[in-house]
Amino acid sequence: MTNGFIGTQHDDGSPTPGGTLSYATLSGVASLDPADRQDSGSTGGSEMAAIYDLLMRYDPVAKEYVPQLARSLAPNADGSVWTLSLRPDAVFSDGTPVDADAVVWSIRRYLDEKGTQAQVWQESVEHMRPMDATTVEFTLKRPWRQFPFMLASGPGMIVAPSSMATGSFTAIGAGPFTVEQFAPQNRLTLTANPRYWDGPPPLESVQFPVIQGEQPKLDALRNGDIDAAYLRRSDTIHNALSADGIGFLNTVNMGAVGMINQRQGRAASDLRVRKAIVAAIDPDLYNERAEAGAGMPGSALFQSWSTWHSDAPVSGYDPAAAENYLDEAKADGYNGALTYFTTNNSQTQKNALAYKSMLEAVGFTVDIQYAPTIADFIRGIYVDHDFDIAHSGMSVQDEAPFVRLYGNFHSDSASNVLGYANTDMDALLERVQSATDEDAKRVALADVQELVNRTAPLVTLGAGQVLVTWREDVHGITPSADGIMLFDDAWVDSGTNG
Repeated sequence: MTNGFIGTQHDDGSPTPGGTLSYATLSGVASLDPADRQDSGSTGGSEMAAIYDLLMRYDPVAKEYVPQLARSLAPNADGSVWTLSLRPDAVFSDGTPVDADAVVWSIRRYLDEKGTQAQVWQESVEHMRPMDATTVEFTLKRPWRQFPFMLASGPGMIVAPSSMATGSFTAIGAGPFTVEQFAPQNRLTLTANPRYWDGPPPLESVQFPVIQGEQPKLDALRNGDIDAAYLRRSDTIHNALSADGIGFLNTVNMGAVGMINQRQGRAASDLRVRKAIVAAIDPDLYNERAEAGAGMPGSALFQSWSTWHSDAPVSGYDPAAAENYLDEAKADGYNGALTYFTTNNSQTQKNALAYKSMLEAVGFTVDIQYAPTIADFIRGIYVDHDFDIAHSGMSVQDEAPFVRLYGNFHSDSASNVLGYANTDMDALLERVQSATDEDAKRVALADVQELVNRTAPLVTLGAGQVLVTWREDVHGITPSADGIMLFDDAWVDSGTNG
Protein backbone atom coordinates (compact mmCIF):
# COMPACT_ATOMS: atom_id res chain seq x y z
CA MET A 1 0.00 0.00 0.00
CA THR A 2 1.60 3.27 -1.12
CA ASN A 3 -1.18 5.87 -1.32
CA GLY A 4 -4.81 6.03 -0.30
CA PHE A 5 -7.25 5.52 2.52
CA ILE A 6 -6.41 2.72 4.91
CA GLY A 7 -8.56 0.77 7.36
CA THR A 8 -12.33 0.56 7.44
CA GLN A 9 -13.80 4.00 6.85
CA HIS A 10 -17.29 4.22 8.40
CA ASP A 11 -18.59 7.25 6.51
CA ASP A 12 -22.16 6.13 5.97
CA GLY A 13 -25.01 8.35 7.12
CA SER A 14 -25.54 12.07 7.37
CA PRO A 15 -23.01 14.34 9.09
CA THR A 16 -23.74 15.16 12.70
CA PRO A 17 -23.61 18.96 13.11
CA GLY A 18 -21.52 20.47 15.88
CA GLY A 19 -18.61 19.15 17.88
CA THR A 20 -14.88 19.77 17.84
CA LEU A 21 -12.16 17.91 15.97
CA SER A 22 -8.64 17.99 17.42
CA TYR A 23 -5.75 17.38 14.98
CA ALA A 24 -2.12 17.18 16.13
CA THR A 25 -0.04 18.11 13.08
CA LEU A 26 3.74 17.76 12.72
CA SER A 27 4.47 20.91 14.72
CA GLY A 28 2.79 24.15 15.69
CA VAL A 29 2.54 27.14 13.38
CA ALA A 30 4.35 30.37 14.19
CA SER A 31 1.96 32.68 12.35
CA LEU A 32 -1.29 32.54 10.38
CA ASP A 33 0.20 33.81 7.13
CA PRO A 34 0.47 31.15 4.37
CA ALA A 35 3.22 33.22 2.75
CA ASP A 36 5.34 32.60 5.84
CA ARG A 37 6.50 29.26 4.35
CA GLN A 38 3.61 27.41 5.98
CA ASP A 39 1.85 25.87 3.00
CA SER A 40 2.65 22.16 2.99
CA GLY A 41 1.01 19.52 5.15
CA SER A 42 4.11 19.28 7.32
CA THR A 43 4.48 23.03 7.88
CA GLY A 44 0.96 24.29 8.56
CA GLY A 45 -0.77 23.80 5.21
CA SER A 46 -3.81 22.10 6.73
CA GLU A 47 -4.25 24.95 9.21
CA MET A 48 -3.87 27.55 6.45
CA ALA A 49 -6.31 25.74 4.12
CA ALA A 50 -8.91 25.65 6.89
CA ILE A 51 -8.73 29.46 7.12
CA TYR A 52 -8.11 30.42 3.47
CA ASP A 53 -9.27 27.35 1.49
CA LEU A 54 -7.53 26.23 -1.74
CA LEU A 55 -8.45 27.35 -5.23
CA MET A 56 -7.88 23.77 -6.42
CA ARG A 57 -7.67 20.41 -4.63
CA TYR A 58 -5.75 17.32 -5.68
CA ASP A 59 -7.80 14.13 -5.51
CA PRO A 60 -5.19 11.43 -4.79
CA VAL A 61 -7.66 8.61 -5.44
CA ALA A 62 -8.74 9.84 -8.89
CA LYS A 63 -5.26 11.34 -9.47
CA GLU A 64 -6.63 14.60 -10.78
CA TYR A 65 -7.08 18.21 -9.72
CA VAL A 66 -10.60 19.34 -8.95
CA PRO A 67 -12.05 22.78 -8.12
CA GLN A 68 -12.33 23.77 -4.47
CA LEU A 69 -12.73 27.51 -3.84
CA ALA A 70 -12.53 28.03 -7.62
CA ARG A 71 -15.34 26.95 -9.96
CA SER A 72 -13.04 25.61 -12.69
CA LEU A 73 -9.51 25.72 -14.13
CA ALA A 74 -9.03 25.00 -17.83
CA PRO A 75 -5.86 24.88 -20.00
CA ASN A 76 -5.41 25.75 -23.65
CA ALA A 77 -4.33 23.01 -26.07
CA ASP A 78 -0.68 22.76 -24.96
CA GLY A 79 -1.07 23.71 -21.27
CA SER A 80 0.69 27.07 -21.59
CA VAL A 81 -2.35 29.23 -20.75
CA TRP A 82 -4.77 28.45 -17.91
CA THR A 83 -8.11 30.13 -17.27
CA LEU A 84 -9.42 30.20 -13.70
CA SER A 85 -13.13 30.71 -13.14
CA LEU A 86 -14.28 31.81 -9.68
CA ARG A 87 -17.53 31.15 -7.83
CA PRO A 88 -19.63 34.34 -8.07
CA ASP A 89 -21.08 33.83 -4.58
CA ALA A 90 -17.81 33.20 -2.70
CA VAL A 91 -16.91 35.81 -0.06
CA PHE A 92 -14.23 36.24 2.54
CA SER A 93 -15.16 35.91 6.20
CA ASP A 94 -15.49 39.72 6.39
CA GLY A 95 -18.07 39.70 3.60
CA THR A 96 -15.87 41.11 0.82
CA PRO A 97 -15.96 39.23 -2.52
CA VAL A 98 -13.47 36.59 -3.64
CA ASP A 99 -13.15 38.14 -7.08
CA ALA A 100 -10.43 38.18 -9.72
CA ASP A 101 -8.76 41.30 -8.32
CA ALA A 102 -8.60 39.74 -4.84
CA VAL A 103 -7.08 36.52 -6.19
CA VAL A 104 -4.41 38.39 -8.16
CA TRP A 105 -3.68 40.61 -5.14
CA SER A 106 -3.28 37.60 -2.86
CA ILE A 107 -0.95 35.74 -5.22
CA ARG A 108 1.18 38.84 -5.81
CA ARG A 109 1.46 39.34 -2.07
CA TYR A 110 2.52 35.69 -1.68
CA LEU A 111 5.24 36.25 -4.29
CA ASP A 112 6.40 39.51 -2.70
CA GLU A 113 6.63 37.78 0.69
CA LYS A 114 8.66 34.96 -0.90
CA GLY A 115 6.34 32.11 0.00
CA THR A 116 7.53 28.54 -0.43
CA GLN A 117 6.44 28.25 -4.07
CA ALA A 118 7.30 31.83 -5.05
CA GLN A 119 10.47 31.01 -6.95
CA VAL A 120 8.89 28.12 -8.86
CA TRP A 121 5.98 30.42 -9.73
CA GLN A 122 8.26 33.18 -11.01
CA GLU A 123 10.27 30.63 -12.99
CA SER A 124 7.09 29.24 -14.56
CA VAL A 125 4.48 32.01 -14.93
CA GLU A 126 4.94 34.84 -17.44
CA HIS A 127 2.00 36.89 -16.17
CA MET A 128 -1.49 36.70 -14.69
CA ARG A 129 -4.36 39.08 -15.26
CA PRO A 130 -8.01 39.49 -14.32
CA MET A 131 -10.21 39.06 -17.39
CA ASP A 132 -13.43 40.04 -15.62
CA ALA A 133 -14.76 39.89 -12.06
CA THR A 134 -14.76 36.07 -11.93
CA THR A 135 -11.98 35.13 -14.37
CA VAL A 136 -8.17 35.10 -14.07
CA GLU A 137 -5.83 34.10 -16.89
CA PHE A 138 -2.36 32.66 -16.24
CA THR A 139 0.14 32.65 -19.12
CA LEU A 140 3.11 30.35 -18.51
CA LYS A 141 6.66 30.59 -19.82
CA ARG A 142 6.37 27.03 -21.10
CA PRO A 143 3.66 24.37 -21.11
CA TRP A 144 3.09 22.72 -17.72
CA ARG A 145 0.36 20.14 -17.29
CA GLN A 146 0.81 20.07 -13.51
CA PHE A 147 0.34 23.83 -13.07
CA PRO A 148 -2.84 23.22 -10.99
CA PHE A 149 -0.53 22.05 -8.19
CA MET A 150 0.43 25.67 -7.65
CA LEU A 151 -3.20 26.61 -6.97
CA ALA A 152 -3.55 23.62 -4.63
CA SER A 153 -0.63 24.89 -2.52
CA GLY A 154 0.49 28.25 -1.15
CA PRO A 155 -0.45 30.52 -4.07
CA GLY A 156 -3.93 29.00 -4.01
CA MET A 157 -4.53 29.94 -0.35
CA ILE A 158 -6.33 33.21 -0.98
CA VAL A 159 -5.87 35.95 1.60
CA ALA A 160 -8.36 38.84 1.63
CA PRO A 161 -6.98 42.25 0.60
CA SER A 162 -8.56 43.58 3.80
CA SER A 163 -6.08 41.45 5.77
CA MET A 164 -3.59 44.31 5.39
CA ALA A 165 -6.04 47.17 6.00
CA THR A 166 -4.37 48.17 9.26
CA GLY A 167 -0.82 47.77 7.95
CA SER A 168 -0.21 44.56 9.87
CA PHE A 169 -1.44 41.13 8.84
CA THR A 170 -4.83 39.84 10.00
CA ALA A 171 -6.01 36.33 9.14
CA ILE A 172 -9.00 36.94 6.85
CA GLY A 173 -9.79 34.21 4.36
CA ALA A 174 -12.58 32.43 2.53
CA GLY A 175 -12.08 29.02 4.13
CA PRO A 176 -14.56 26.96 6.15
CA PHE A 177 -13.22 28.25 9.48
CA THR A 178 -12.14 31.50 11.11
CA VAL A 179 -9.67 32.13 13.91
CA GLU A 180 -11.01 31.97 17.45
CA GLN A 181 -7.79 31.67 19.45
CA PHE A 182 -4.12 31.49 18.48
CA ALA A 183 -1.08 30.88 20.68
CA PRO A 184 1.92 30.59 18.31
CA GLN A 185 3.51 27.12 18.27
CA ASN A 186 1.17 26.03 21.07
CA ARG A 187 -2.51 25.89 20.09
CA LEU A 188 -4.76 27.12 17.32
CA THR A 189 -8.57 27.01 17.60
CA LEU A 190 -10.77 27.72 14.60
CA THR A 191 -14.54 28.14 14.53
CA ALA A 192 -17.03 27.47 11.71
CA ASN A 193 -17.39 30.20 9.08
CA PRO A 194 -21.12 30.85 8.43
CA ARG A 195 -20.23 32.61 5.16
CA TYR A 196 -18.34 29.67 3.63
CA TRP A 197 -19.19 29.28 -0.07
CA ASP A 198 -20.33 25.68 0.37
CA GLY A 199 -22.37 26.43 3.49
CA PRO A 200 -21.26 26.30 7.12
CA PRO A 201 -19.12 23.19 7.81
CA PRO A 202 -20.60 20.42 9.99
CA LEU A 203 -17.97 20.93 12.70
CA GLU A 204 -18.38 23.72 15.21
CA SER A 205 -14.63 24.04 15.60
CA VAL A 206 -11.22 22.54 14.77
CA GLN A 207 -8.29 22.58 17.18
CA PHE A 208 -4.60 22.09 16.38
CA PRO A 209 -2.79 21.25 19.64
CA VAL A 210 1.00 20.86 19.68
CA ILE A 211 2.27 17.46 20.83
CA GLN A 212 6.00 16.84 20.66
CA GLY A 213 7.08 13.43 19.43
CA GLU A 214 5.46 10.84 17.19
CA GLN A 215 4.63 8.13 19.70
CA PRO A 216 3.06 10.62 22.15
CA LYS A 217 0.73 11.74 19.33
CA LEU A 218 -0.29 8.15 18.63
CA ASP A 219 -0.79 7.52 22.35
CA ALA A 220 -2.94 10.66 22.65
CA LEU A 221 -5.05 9.47 19.72
CA ARG A 222 -5.57 6.03 21.26
CA ASN A 223 -6.40 7.58 24.63
CA GLY A 224 -9.05 9.81 23.09
CA ASP A 225 -7.20 13.05 23.90
CA ILE A 226 -7.09 14.01 20.21
CA ASP A 227 -9.07 12.91 17.14
CA ALA A 228 -6.41 12.85 14.41
CA ALA A 229 -2.60 12.85 14.17
CA TYR A 230 0.08 13.49 11.55
CA LEU A 231 2.80 10.80 11.61
CA ARG A 232 5.89 10.50 9.43
CA ARG A 233 8.35 8.28 11.33
CA SER A 234 8.45 4.84 9.77
CA ASP A 235 8.37 2.94 13.06
CA THR A 236 5.39 4.93 14.39
CA ILE A 237 3.49 4.50 11.13
CA HIS A 238 4.20 0.76 11.29
CA ASN A 239 2.86 0.76 14.85
CA ALA A 240 -0.33 2.52 13.79
CA LEU A 241 -0.91 0.28 10.78
CA SER A 242 -0.24 -2.94 12.67
CA ALA A 243 -3.04 -1.98 15.09
CA ASP A 244 -5.55 -1.58 12.23
CA GLY A 245 -5.41 2.20 12.27
CA ILE A 246 -7.55 4.18 9.84
CA GLY A 247 -6.68 7.31 7.92
CA PHE A 248 -4.85 8.39 4.76
CA LEU A 249 -1.39 7.17 3.77
CA ASN A 250 0.74 9.27 1.40
CA THR A 251 4.01 7.98 -0.06
CA VAL A 252 6.63 10.40 -1.40
CA ASN A 253 9.76 9.99 -3.45
CA MET A 254 13.13 10.72 -1.85
CA GLY A 255 11.62 10.79 1.61
CA ALA A 256 15.06 10.09 3.11
CA VAL A 257 18.21 11.56 1.60
CA GLY A 258 21.73 12.43 2.63
CA MET A 259 22.44 16.03 1.60
CA ILE A 260 26.00 16.54 0.40
CA ASN A 261 27.36 20.09 0.54
CA GLN A 262 29.46 20.51 -2.59
CA ARG A 263 30.21 24.22 -2.38
CA GLN A 264 33.74 25.41 -2.98
CA GLY A 265 35.91 24.91 0.07
CA ARG A 266 34.00 21.84 1.26
CA ALA A 267 35.42 18.33 0.93
CA ALA A 268 32.59 17.23 -1.36
CA SER A 269 33.38 19.86 -3.98
CA ASP A 270 35.57 16.97 -5.20
CA LEU A 271 33.42 14.59 -7.26
CA ARG A 272 35.41 11.62 -5.99
CA VAL A 273 34.48 12.46 -2.40
CA ARG A 274 30.81 12.72 -3.31
CA LYS A 275 30.88 9.40 -5.14
CA ALA A 276 32.64 7.80 -2.17
CA ILE A 277 29.92 9.08 0.18
CA VAL A 278 27.13 7.75 -2.07
CA ALA A 279 28.81 4.35 -2.47
CA ALA A 280 29.48 4.05 1.28
CA ILE A 281 25.85 4.30 2.39
CA ASP A 282 23.69 1.16 2.37
CA PRO A 283 19.96 2.11 2.36
CA ASP A 284 19.00 -1.31 3.76
CA LEU A 285 21.43 -1.05 6.66
CA TYR A 286 20.32 2.53 7.34
CA ASN A 287 16.73 1.31 7.41
CA GLU A 288 17.56 -1.35 9.98
CA ARG A 289 19.61 0.91 12.24
CA ALA A 290 17.68 4.18 12.03
CA GLU A 291 14.14 3.17 10.98
CA ALA A 292 13.76 -0.13 12.90
CA GLY A 293 13.34 -1.90 9.57
CA ALA A 294 10.03 -0.14 8.87
CA GLY A 295 11.13 2.20 6.06
CA MET A 296 11.11 1.94 2.26
CA PRO A 297 14.83 1.69 1.48
CA GLY A 298 16.27 2.09 -2.01
CA SER A 299 18.79 4.09 -4.05
CA ALA A 300 16.42 5.00 -6.91
CA LEU A 301 15.00 8.51 -7.03
CA PHE A 302 11.66 6.99 -8.05
CA GLN A 303 10.94 3.52 -6.71
CA SER A 304 8.79 0.81 -8.33
CA TRP A 305 5.54 2.11 -6.78
CA SER A 306 5.95 5.57 -8.36
CA THR A 307 4.26 6.67 -11.58
CA TRP A 308 7.69 7.92 -12.64
CA HIS A 309 9.67 4.74 -12.03
CA SER A 310 11.79 3.63 -14.99
CA ASP A 311 14.43 1.06 -15.77
CA ALA A 312 17.19 3.67 -15.58
CA PRO A 313 20.34 2.28 -13.89
CA VAL A 314 20.89 3.48 -10.33
CA SER A 315 24.17 4.11 -8.53
CA GLY A 316 24.19 3.14 -4.89
CA TYR A 317 25.88 1.09 -2.22
CA ASP A 318 29.30 -0.24 -3.35
CA PRO A 319 31.87 -0.20 -0.52
CA ALA A 320 34.75 -1.31 -2.74
CA ALA A 321 34.08 1.58 -5.13
CA ALA A 322 33.76 3.94 -2.15
CA GLU A 323 37.22 2.94 -0.90
CA ASN A 324 38.72 3.45 -4.37
CA TYR A 325 37.19 6.91 -4.81
CA LEU A 326 38.31 7.92 -1.34
CA ASP A 327 41.84 6.60 -1.84
CA GLU A 328 42.13 8.66 -5.04
CA ALA A 329 41.03 11.82 -3.21
CA LYS A 330 43.40 11.13 -0.32
CA ALA A 331 46.29 10.64 -2.76
CA ASP A 332 45.72 14.25 -3.80
CA GLY A 333 45.83 15.54 -0.23
CA TYR A 334 42.32 15.06 1.18
CA ASN A 335 42.42 13.96 4.84
CA GLY A 336 39.14 12.03 4.77
CA ALA A 337 37.35 14.25 7.32
CA LEU A 338 33.60 15.01 7.12
CA THR A 339 31.29 17.01 9.37
CA TYR A 340 27.81 15.54 9.86
CA PHE A 341 25.37 18.19 11.10
CA THR A 342 22.07 17.45 12.81
CA THR A 343 19.66 18.30 15.61
CA ASN A 344 19.93 16.49 18.94
CA ASN A 345 17.23 13.99 19.86
CA SER A 346 17.00 10.23 20.08
CA GLN A 347 15.94 9.75 16.46
CA THR A 348 18.53 12.09 14.92
CA GLN A 349 21.22 10.46 17.01
CA LYS A 350 20.31 7.10 15.46
CA ASN A 351 20.49 8.70 12.02
CA ALA A 352 23.88 10.24 12.73
CA LEU A 353 25.43 7.05 14.11
CA ALA A 354 24.17 5.05 11.12
CA TYR A 355 25.85 7.47 8.71
CA LYS A 356 29.02 7.64 10.79
CA SER A 357 29.52 3.87 11.00
CA MET A 358 29.06 3.29 7.28
CA LEU A 359 31.23 6.23 6.21
CA GLU A 360 34.03 5.31 8.61
CA ALA A 361 33.88 1.69 7.42
CA VAL A 362 35.30 2.81 4.04
CA GLY A 363 37.90 5.20 5.47
CA PHE A 364 36.22 8.53 6.24
CA THR A 365 36.52 10.23 9.63
CA VAL A 366 33.18 11.68 10.69
CA ASP A 367 32.66 14.41 13.28
CA ILE A 368 29.02 14.65 14.39
CA GLN A 369 28.01 18.19 15.32
CA TYR A 370 24.67 18.67 17.06
CA ALA A 371 22.80 21.97 16.66
CA PRO A 372 21.45 23.20 20.03
CA THR A 373 18.06 24.15 18.52
CA ILE A 374 16.10 23.54 15.33
CA ALA A 375 16.61 27.22 14.46
CA ASP A 376 20.37 26.74 14.70
CA PHE A 377 20.15 23.69 12.47
CA ILE A 378 18.12 25.55 9.84
CA ARG A 379 20.56 28.46 9.92
CA GLY A 380 23.53 26.11 9.59
CA ILE A 381 22.01 24.31 6.62
CA TYR A 382 20.20 27.06 4.71
CA VAL A 383 22.15 30.21 5.62
CA ASP A 384 25.68 29.38 6.75
CA HIS A 385 25.97 26.11 4.76
CA ASP A 386 28.30 24.92 7.51
CA PHE A 387 28.17 21.14 7.03
CA ASP A 388 29.49 18.40 4.78
CA ILE A 389 26.60 15.97 5.08
CA ALA A 390 23.19 16.07 6.74
CA HIS A 391 20.05 13.94 6.73
CA SER A 392 16.82 15.27 5.29
CA GLY A 393 13.95 14.45 2.95
CA MET A 394 12.95 16.01 -0.35
CA SER A 395 9.40 14.59 -0.34
CA VAL A 396 8.98 14.74 -4.12
CA GLN A 397 5.28 14.35 -4.88
CA ASP A 398 4.20 12.09 -7.71
CA GLU A 399 1.51 14.63 -8.65
CA ALA A 400 4.07 17.39 -9.38
CA PRO A 401 7.70 16.16 -9.32
CA PHE A 402 9.09 19.30 -10.94
CA VAL A 403 8.34 21.51 -7.94
CA ARG A 404 10.60 19.85 -5.36
CA LEU A 405 13.22 18.82 -7.93
CA TYR A 406 13.54 22.45 -8.97
CA GLY A 407 13.84 23.57 -5.36
CA ASN A 408 16.64 21.13 -4.58
CA PHE A 409 18.56 20.78 -7.87
CA HIS A 410 18.19 23.93 -9.95
CA SER A 411 21.30 26.13 -10.05
CA ASP A 412 19.30 29.29 -9.31
CA SER A 413 17.06 27.89 -6.58
CA ALA A 414 17.30 29.70 -3.25
CA SER A 415 16.43 26.46 -1.44
CA ASN A 416 19.22 24.45 -3.08
CA VAL A 417 21.17 23.58 0.09
CA LEU A 418 23.47 21.21 -1.80
CA GLY A 419 25.24 23.97 -3.67
CA TYR A 420 24.54 21.90 -6.79
CA ALA A 421 24.96 23.88 -10.01
CA ASN A 422 24.69 22.02 -13.29
CA THR A 423 23.37 23.48 -16.54
CA ASP A 424 22.49 20.02 -17.84
CA MET A 425 20.26 19.49 -14.80
CA ASP A 426 18.64 22.89 -15.31
CA ALA A 427 17.75 21.92 -18.89
CA LEU A 428 16.47 18.52 -17.78
CA LEU A 429 14.18 20.14 -15.23
CA GLU A 430 12.63 22.24 -17.99
CA ARG A 431 11.98 19.01 -19.89
CA VAL A 432 10.36 17.48 -16.80
CA GLN A 433 8.11 20.50 -16.40
CA SER A 434 7.02 20.84 -20.02
CA ALA A 435 6.62 17.14 -20.85
CA THR A 436 3.40 16.69 -22.82
CA ASP A 437 2.48 13.26 -21.44
CA GLU A 438 3.47 10.71 -18.81
CA ASP A 439 5.83 8.83 -21.11
CA ALA A 440 7.79 11.97 -21.98
CA LYS A 441 7.98 12.97 -18.32
CA ARG A 442 9.16 9.48 -17.34
CA VAL A 443 11.95 9.62 -19.95
CA ALA A 444 13.03 13.06 -18.70
CA LEU A 445 13.08 11.82 -15.09
CA ALA A 446 15.11 8.79 -16.14
CA ASP A 447 17.65 11.24 -17.57
CA VAL A 448 17.62 13.09 -14.23
CA GLN A 449 18.47 9.78 -12.54
CA GLU A 450 21.34 9.20 -14.95
CA LEU A 451 22.77 12.67 -14.31
CA VAL A 452 22.45 12.17 -10.55
CA ASN A 453 24.41 8.92 -10.96
CA ARG A 454 27.22 10.80 -12.71
CA THR A 455 27.37 13.88 -10.50
CA ALA A 456 26.50 12.39 -7.06
CA PRO A 457 24.76 15.42 -5.51
CA LEU A 458 23.10 13.42 -2.72
CA VAL A 459 22.58 10.00 -1.17
CA THR A 460 19.16 8.52 -1.87
CA LEU A 461 18.16 6.33 1.08
CA GLY A 462 14.53 5.63 0.26
CA ALA A 463 10.97 6.76 -0.13
CA GLY A 464 9.00 8.22 2.74
CA GLN A 465 5.47 7.98 4.04
CA VAL A 466 3.09 10.25 5.90
CA LEU A 467 0.08 8.82 7.70
CA VAL A 468 -2.73 11.05 8.85
CA THR A 469 -4.66 8.73 11.14
CA TRP A 470 -7.90 9.35 12.99
CA ARG A 471 -10.37 7.77 15.39
CA GLU A 472 -13.21 5.67 14.02
CA ASP A 473 -15.79 8.29 15.05
CA VAL A 474 -14.20 10.85 12.69
CA HIS A 475 -15.54 11.19 9.14
CA GLY A 476 -15.09 13.32 6.06
CA ILE A 477 -11.46 14.46 6.34
CA THR A 478 -10.41 15.10 2.74
CA PRO A 479 -6.80 14.77 1.48
CA SER A 480 -5.25 17.10 -1.07
CA ALA A 481 -1.72 17.59 -2.44
CA ASP A 482 1.46 17.71 -0.37
CA GLY A 483 -0.03 16.28 2.82
CA ILE A 484 -2.69 18.99 3.21
CA MET A 485 -5.94 17.79 4.82
CA LEU A 486 -9.26 19.62 4.42
CA PHE A 487 -12.00 19.80 7.07
CA ASP A 488 -14.92 21.49 5.30
CA ASP A 489 -16.79 18.14 5.14
CA ALA A 490 -15.38 16.63 8.35
CA TRP A 491 -17.64 15.59 11.25
CA VAL A 492 -17.65 13.46 14.39
CA ASP A 493 -20.32 11.06 15.59
CA SER A 494 -22.89 12.59 17.87
CA GLY A 495 -22.40 11.78 21.55
CA THR A 496 -18.73 10.78 21.19
CA ASN A 497 -17.06 14.19 20.88
CA GLY A 498 -18.05 17.50 22.37
